[in-house]
Amino acid sequence: MKYYLAPMEGVTGRIFRKAYHACFPAMDKYFAPFITPNENGMLSPRDQRELSMEENQGLSVVPQILTNQADGFIHTARMLKKMGYTEVNLNLGCPSGTVVSKNRGSGFLAFPEELDRFLDKIFSQLDIEISIKTRIGKEKEKEFEKLLLIYNQYPLKELIIHPRIQKDFYKNSPRMKCFREGFLHSHAAVCYNGDIFTLADYEKLTKEYPALERVMLGRGLVANPGLGAQIQTGRPGTKENIRNFHDHLYQAYQELLLSASGERVVLFKMKEIWCYMIFMFSDSKKWEKKIKKAQSLKDYEAAVSSLFRECGFCPASGYGAKGE
Repeated sequence: MKYYLAPMEGVTGRIFRKAYHACFPAMDKYFAPFITPNENGMLSPRDQRELSMEENQGLSVVPQILTNQADGFIHTARMLKKMGYTEVNLNLGCPSGTVVSKNRGSGFLAFPEELDRFLDKIFSQLDIEISIKTRIGKEKEKEFEKLLLIYNQYPLKELIIHPRIQKDFYKNSPRMKCFREGFLHSHAAVCYNGDIFTLADYEKLTKEYPALERVMLGRGLVANPGLGAQIQTGRPGTKENIRNFHDHLYQAYQELLLSASGERVVLFKMKEIWCYMIFMFSDSKKWEKKIKKAQSLKDYEAAVSSLFRECGFCPASGYGAKGE
């Protein structure tokens, strides 16, 4: 089995990737949150930092591109190849309203003829491996049948399927009937993505699909950074493992942001992580509030230390579980 880290905008950037890589068994691939080609066809300074080989040393990183303009994708992919990348990923999965309103991400799925022309152009002009991360449609499941026929015309590196339509966002259950169709009939290797929050979720998936060779972990792994290690080794993570990861992440954000941007930005980044990790702790409501209300690093550190010391640790509950 190959294990991938999902691209989550604002969460799984280079700081998260490096902290994770330092604390847990390596992922086979780390998919970077999407970049959007700009008008002058150049990577922004932020994107250059995020994707520099120096910043991602020792990690197998795949950049993700969000666009519906073939020329912009081609230009960006060529720049990334010059930087040393051998694979790029096309984002056809983002359900955000601001993205979809521009017919990008999963919004592009509503225009299959345009998508087909887009793919024809990028595959005919690029000599870099291209994978796709897709939803199964914008409005209805039945859209996936036509989308899969389009995908099968091109030599994809792999097809990562999140079996929801755009309208689902992250609600409702994954539509596994469509995933089965994709898994059975895709010409490219298929990776599953969606709602793997616990070891039990993973075991249920692999029991149903014993030939599956690729899984992508997103929210479930951010909520429990030890989940990937547990899946790979069978050993559940410990409170000490999670504290070690937290401290790596916290220190890295301070080194990157504190002197230039101040405590507030560091706090924002860490509070965002706790929106996920809080589900590992029982009876945590009091300390969750203290973390959210912290206005200084001192207050934040005190709240986090109290949470680790006083709350029960229940990583098997998974993302979205009730912590009380």
